[in-house]
Order: sequence, then structure tokens, then C-alpha cells
Amino acid sequence: MADPIFYEPLLNVTIGQIAGLTNGVLVDSSLANRAVTRLSSLSDAGPDALVFIEGKKHAQDLGELKAAGVLCTDEVKSSIPKKVAIIVTRHPQQDFAAVGRALYPNAVNAHLWSGQSGISEHAIVHASAEIEEGVTIEPGAIIGSNVSIGAGTVIAANVVIGNGCKIGRDCYIAPNSSVQYAFLGNRVLLHPGVRIGQDGFGYVSGRAGLDKMPQLGRVIIQDNVEIGANTTVDRGALADTIIGEGTKIDNLVQIAHNVRIGRHCVIAAQCGISGSVVLGDMTMLGGSVGIKDHVNIGSRVEIAAASGVMNDIPDGERWAGAPAQPFKQWFREIASVRAMTRTKKENSGDE
Repeated sequence: MADPIFYEPLLNVTIGQIAGLTNGVLVDSSLANRAVTRLSSLSDAGPDALVFIEGKKHAQDLGELKAAGVLCTDEVKSSIPKKVAIIVTRHPQQDFAAVGRALYPNAVNAHLWSGQSGISEHAIVHASAEIEEGVTIEPGAIIGSNVSIGAGTVIAANVVIGNGCKIGRDCYIAPNSSVQYAFLGNRVLLHPGVRIGQDGFGYVSGRAGLDKMPQLGRVIIQDNVEIGANTTVDRGALADTIIGEGTKIDNLVQIAHNVRIGRHCVIAAQCGISGSVVLGDMTMLGGSVGIKDHVNIGSRVEIAAASGVMNDIPDGERWAGAPAQPFKQWFREIASVRAMTRTKKENSGDE
């Protein structure tokens, strides 16, 4: 039995068409009619595949490359065999992604798990809910009272939308997600298992132990936000939890109550953002970053993977380490520790 292929290309294209789509320069125009039927990594390429090379560091050992064509920068083209069609572009990976979206639109756009459209008879939709034309609600979904859902939005199987929530247009809420005490903008994408609006982790010391602090805020998610599978976003305690326009959040991220995330941020998997943290615009967090509560992080900040952030970070800085500190300082300390270790080994006679 042949292996199943879940994504077939919508159409086959030629090298010439790809050059036109990317505004790239085809080095050998005689190869313009060569067909491309799939995208591939360098290691799995073949005579029908399009690949890309980003920078000189990935341009080694290309003498045996077998591919229909390659997107690369001008500095790399001399390393590629003449039999491969070369399309020179300033941004190979970016253009490779654009070709991928054209060939495989179903891989990046929301799709219906049940194959149905409209409102399923097996969904539960409260009579007071306002559902615009063109909304799809799949089997098993539950839509609470006074919910509003904009045109073009897909509510997938077994999703629960709590009372009073507002969902914008052209959103996609994937299976087994839940949304409560929240307002979502347009074109918001929630992957499977996302939890939005549950109460935050707030307790105060009481006579018999820990007493729960009421969580009275909301979650506000602006336009074009994407949130990965099994990520959780707690509602605010008194103020709102806010995720800014265009921000992309990976799988398995915890965002606590009252957090405010700016526009066009990137947050990688397994990050933990404690309560009342503020992130500026276009800030990037590597995987497994942990941020202490009430920390303010500026705009255009980069924080390396597995860092532990305990202090405020000004705009435009790059930090790393646990506890996190500016990159240069962190590298100096790492170099010092290595030098001390090396000296100790030499003095002890260890190999």
C-alpha cells in the first residue's frame, strides 16, 4: 500500500512561472519550461522539486544537487550545478514560502474537518446567538447565549464558545478549542486544543489556606493573530489580557492574566509568560523562555531560547541566559567560565 499524501499541489508550474511569481532572475532562460511538481528540502530533492538555499552557510556540498530548480541569492549561484535551474532572489526562503502558498493553499488555510458547510444539525447554537451569513459550525460545537460570529468564520468540531463572546470575520477555531470571556478580531486562527479566557492563577492567603481571587477581566485578541495547539490564554483579573494585531504564538505556550502583548510579536513553543507582563511590538521570544510577573519588555526585543527573564528590558535589546542579561555580557560570562574550566583541567593534569 502506497504512503498517503495529505497535500497534493493545486497545480503544476514551470520554472519560468516561479521566476515571475517571485520576481526572481532566471539565470538560464532555456530552462524556463521545466516543470516543478513539488517542494522539497535539499536532502530530499529530486528532478521534479523546487528547493531554496538561504545564505552561504547552507551552500556547501551542492555539487551533487538534483533538483528542478533552486531559489538562492546571487552569492550562492556559482556553487550550484549548471543542470539545475537557478532563480536568483534577495529573499529565497520568503519567496519559497510564497510559491508553497500558491501550490498548497490548503496547507495554510483553514479547512473543514467534517467536509460540511453551514450550521450542522449536530451543533448546539443558542437562540440568542447572532450568526452572520457564510459561517460554518461543525458537529459537536456549542455556541452560548449572546455570542456573535462574523461571516466566513469556521467553528470546527467540538468547539465551545462561551456566553457573550464575540468572534470576528474569517476566523478559524480548530477542533476541541474553547473560548470564553473573550473578544476575537478578524482572521484569528486558533489551532486544536487552544484555551482562551479561563480564570487566571490568582490566590490570596486566607484563614484556612489559599482563597481564590476573582478573575473579572476579559481576553482581547486583535486581528490576524495565530495561536498554536494547546496554548492557554488566561483572562484578566481586573484588567484585560490583550494580544496585539499580527502576533504569532506557537504550541504549548502559557499566557497568564493581565498580560499585554504588542503587535507582530513572535512567541515560540513552551514559553511561560507570568501575570501582568507587558511585551512591546515586534518582540521575539525563543522556545521555553520564562518571564517573571510584572516585567516590562520593550519593542523589537529578542530573547534567546530557555532564558529566564527577571528584569525589565529596554527597546531593541537582545538578551539570553538564566537569569537573562544582555547578549554581550552573557557571552563574556560563558567565555570566562569555559576559560576557568580549561585552566582547572590543565592544572590538575586532566586530558
